[in-house]
Amino acid sequence: RAGTGFGATEAPRGICYHRYSIDDAGLITDAKIVPPTSVNQPTIEADLRELVQTHLDLPDDELRHHCEVAIRNYDPCISCATHFLDLTVERK
Repeated sequence: RAGTGFGATEAPRGICYHRYSIDDAGLITDAKIVPPTSVNQPTIEADLRELVQTHLDLPDDELRHHCEVAIRNYDPCISCATHFLDLTVERK
């Protein structure tokens, strides 16, 4: 029968939220999955801003490495976390 169900599962990096709607034929008509990365995103961004501000004395490559490590601390499952960051620093 038709209906909507939801739940939350624990993942190593946080909580993964799920919601699914099913029609009378048993087919999924709507699905929403909110992974821990989405839940953690505002905090990751705030921590990166702080990290960069306090380490502007580092060379760009080293600063990029520190940022990538910080992101992996929140979510080691980001598939390309080790080389994903395009960091551009404008120093005055």
